[in-house]
Amino acid sequence: MNSIKSVPARVLSRRPGHSLEAEREQFDKTQAISISKAINNQEVPVKEKHARRIILGTHHEKGAFTFWSYAIGLPLPSSPILSWKFCHVLHKVLRDGHPNVLHDCQRYRSNIREIGDLWGHLHDRYGQLVSVYTRLLLTKISFHLKHPQFPAGLEVTDEVLEKAAGTDVNNIFQLTVEMFDYMDCELKLSESVFRQLNTAIAVSQMSSGQCRLAPLIQVIQDCSHLYHYTVKLMFKLHSCLPADTLQGHRDRFHEQFHSLRHFFRRASDMLYFKRLIQIPRLPEGPPNFLRASALAEHIKPVVVIPEEAPEEEEPESLIEISTGPPVEEPAVVADLLDQTFGPPNGSVRDERDLQIETLKREVEALRAELEKMKLEAQRYVAQLKGQVNALEAELEEQRKQKQKALVDNEQLRHELAQLRAAQREGEQDRGLREEAERRASATELRYSRLKEKHSELINTHAELLRKNADTAKQLTVTQQSQEEVARVKEQLVFQMEQVKRESEMKLEEQSDQVEQLKRELEAKAGELQHAQEALSRTQQSGAELSSRLDTLSAEKAALSGAVQQREAELLAAQNLAREKEAVLSQAQQELQGRLAEKEAQEQGLWQRMLDEQFAVLCGAAGEAERILQDAVGKLDDPLHLRCTSSPDYLVSRAQAAVDTVSALERGHAQYLASPADASALVAALARFSHLAADTIINGAATSHLAPTDPADRLLDSCRECGARALELTQQLQDRQGVTKAQPGLVRGPLQGILQLGQELKPKSLDVRQEELGAVVDKEMAATSAAIEDAVRRIEDMMNQARHASSGLKLEVNERILNSCTDLMKAIRLLVTTSTSLQKEIVESGRGAATQQEFYAKNSRWTEGLISASKAVGWGATQLVESADRVVLHTGKYEELIVGSHEIAASTAQLVAASKVKASKHSPHLSRLQECSRTVNEMAANVVASTKSGQEQIEERDTMDFSGLSLIKLKKQEMETQVRVLELEKTLEAERVRLGELRKQHYVLAGGVGSPGEEEPSPPIATPRGGTKKPPLAQKPSVALRQDQQVQGAGMWRLPEGAAGPRLGHTP
Repeated sequence: MNSIKSVPARVLSRRPGHSLEAEREQFDKTQAISISKAINNQEVPVKEKHARRIILGTHHEKGAFTFWSYAIGLPLPSSPILSWKFCHVLHKVLRDGHPNVLHDCQRYRSNIREIGDLWGHLHDRYGQLVSVYTRLLLTKISFHLKHPQFPAGLEVTDEVLEKAAGTDVNNIFQLTVEMFDYMDCELKLSESVFRQLNTAIAVSQMSSGQCRLAPLIQVIQDCSHLYHYTVKLMFKLHSCLPADTLQGHRDRFHEQFHSLRHFFRRASDMLYFKRLIQIPRLPEGPPNFLRASALAEHIKPVVVIPEEAPEEEEPESLIEISTGPPVEEPAVVADLLDQTFGPPNGSVRDERDLQIETLKREVEALRAELEKMKLEAQRYVAQLKGQVNALEAELEEQRKQKQKALVDNEQLRHELAQLRAAQREGEQDRGLREEAERRASATELRYSRLKEKHSELINTHAELLRKNADTAKQLTVTQQSQEEVARVKEQLVFQMEQVKRESEMKLEEQSDQVEQLKRELEAKAGELQHAQEALSRTQQSGAELSSRLDTLSAEKAALSGAVQQREAELLAAQNLAREKEAVLSQAQQELQGRLAEKEAQEQGLWQRMLDEQFAVLCGAAGEAERILQDAVGKLDDPLHLRCTSSPDYLVSRAQAAVDTVSALERGHAQYLASPADASALVAALARFSHLAADTIINGAATSHLAPTDPADRLLDSCRECGARALELTQQLQDRQGVTKAQPGLVRGPLQGILQLGQELKPKSLDVRQEELGAVVDKEMAATSAAIEDAVRRIEDMMNQARHASSGLKLEVNERILNSCTDLMKAIRLLVTTSTSLQKEIVESGRGAATQQEFYAKNSRWTEGLISASKAVGWGATQLVESADRVVLHTGKYEELIVGSHEIAASTAQLVAASKVKASKHSPHLSRLQECSRTVNEMAANVVASTKSGQEQIEERDTMDFSGLSLIKLKKQEMETQVRVLELEKTLEAERVRLGELRKQHYVLAGGVGSPGEEEPSPPIATPRGGTKKPPLAQKPSVALRQDQQVQGAGMWRLPEGAAGPRLGHTP
């Protein structure tokens, strides 16, 4: 007989041990087998042992990673039965698995939702159930993640429920609504299942019916807890909020109560559920939340899972010993030994090998039986614990009911004491009634005596008639009092009888309630004694089970020692099969096949990446085309005619667009060289499309203020630019057109727009930049001098007015001149503050340069400052002249109002020009803004005093129509209408003339080079007329440059009647 006398060293080195990797591999294999057997296409319910192994697997790895790694690979979209059983297993895993399962399932919410949506759109019986089941699972996951105090099994104590609800009524309200939604999903699933099944008993015994009914066991467990929690929360809400507010909650709870009661009653009638679960019975009616004492009558429904019957088929252990390849391992090893050393003694097997195989089979059978006994013992212990918990819960409920009964008994005693007090009050009322009767009898006796006296004195003297009359009056009063006493007597009798009846009824009710409570207490005491006896029996059975488990563990240790001794003799030949050349060649062929598949996958991925990059490019080009089309459409949009823009802004946008063309060319070249990367081209195309569209829109807006010829050329350039850009985007959306695209063709039209924008920019001052600093100082000094002169002239005018006028005219003139004086003082303070701010700006901005160099560097800002100072000086002079004419009665009050508006606008222009380069946190800037507001207030005071003085001085003739006939009145009415129409026509003509004057002033203020050429420039100031003024009194003709207007012009606008400047707003 051939035998192996020594094991090779390389075999010993390859001998596997019980490492973590081997255990993990065995665990994964066990989980895969359990999942494949639990979730399949057979229309039978999921076996409990397979689901239990999956649940134990989640506790073993503290999560559901392995479960989801295999579940994702299941072909769920191919079979509705497979999806239904997957939902059932997932529900059991969520309820009984490890707490971390909830977070693992949160990552696969989208997969669960996709399965539900897929089968929800198909008209399949199981498909509709899967759609409803997935909604329930998603609701369950969301609820338990939001409220981690509630485990997925929904089993918490009342203390945890109180803590989760808190004391905030809003939180309690929201938690109740979420539990209602949770219960709706559970009931919807049960209704959908029962709707597809016939109510016959035979249906629940068929495999197809049991496949649909099996998940309802978890639904019953969830619903029992949810019902109990909603009852608790509803009573708590009713203790905090009025009943009318919770009417909707009560209606929803009643609807769910009747649905749940119908569901429990229908399920308890089926034979399938009778052997698997003990379903509680709900009361006939819902709890009365309006009565707080009804909470003591509520009994928590307890679901009991009875002990399962042993399964007939051979159980499978969690560590597979006798299934799959390990069963065939001895045969494989024997074949390898036969091939290597030849068969021993011909084909006759060694007796030792037969003994080893026999012992191994016995060991496997004992292991399976031991594992089965362990599982049964664990299940039995879990059931006993569940029963103990249920009994403890019932005992706690009985204690609460006992306490409630004691409280009710105290209340009844209190009510009985109140009734006795009422009875004593009734006795007092009875004494009062007797007293009234005695008084009535005394009154009757007195009446009889008076009647006898009246009969005796009836024939006496007339003097006694007066006494008789008095006696008659007393008699009538006595009769009235007698009637009143009789009526009071009847009322007291009726009240006494009513109080007596109510007292007797309450005493009877209280005696009945006390007897009923005594009977209930006796019954509860008996039930409590039975529960204690059952608990003692359960403890005895648990002790027996523990002793039996100790015996089985000792047997297991002995058997494992024997098995290890036998397996040590067979480990020498386990790795010999790896040395065969056939295995190596097969592995080489597999590797070559995998390599070919890998190359094919890489080629497909490369092509897919190219397609994705081109799709991204097409999307970006399409979006750019829509942006450009929208911009080109603005060229012919009549609503766009009201939009304007400055040439400087157009030049900046066009220059930026020209710069992006180079980046677009580089991105295009890079994409042609490497089609797998279109990021540079997409980024450049997005920036180019936005800047080109912005250039086209601002070009059209600039043309609205430009002369006709430059405006037409600018619009043509914009259209050409849009056409070239659209052609480029269309080429980039075609695979063949991408190579032919020429982004550089767009540069020409953009440069044309840039050149036209440069031509449309207004000319600068005809002053050398070296002289700007001197001009600024000179203008600011001249403005201060003009304001000082204006103040002196106003004082002189006030003195003259005091000598030349008196009475009302003197009062009006003094009020007007005082307001003008205050205005001039405010303007003088504003000019002084502006000068200080100007010096601060120059000192902070010039650095190492001189003051003249700073002014020359910022020539545009300097020109705006010069223009603003000239406007202030001219406005002050004009206001003084208007006031002089008004005081001398040679001018109009309207001139003074217009002058006030003019000087307010001029000071606003000076503040805007000074604010451009000032720091936000400068104290001089804050004082300047405060002075500007003071000037506006003083100007408003001038206008108000002028208008009030005008109303006081002007005489209004009273209209006397007494001597006019109807014909004359009609004639004068027609003449007045003619006069009104003439005045309206004259007013319209003057407004048109005012607009033309302003336009001409805009042209002159823009510094036009030649009279025949018109260049639009945003309006700054309007000339007052053709009269020649002194240098300081003339309206300044220096125009702000475009960038100054954009930065500092602001939104200042005077009223329609003012003749002052309107500072335009450029986009």
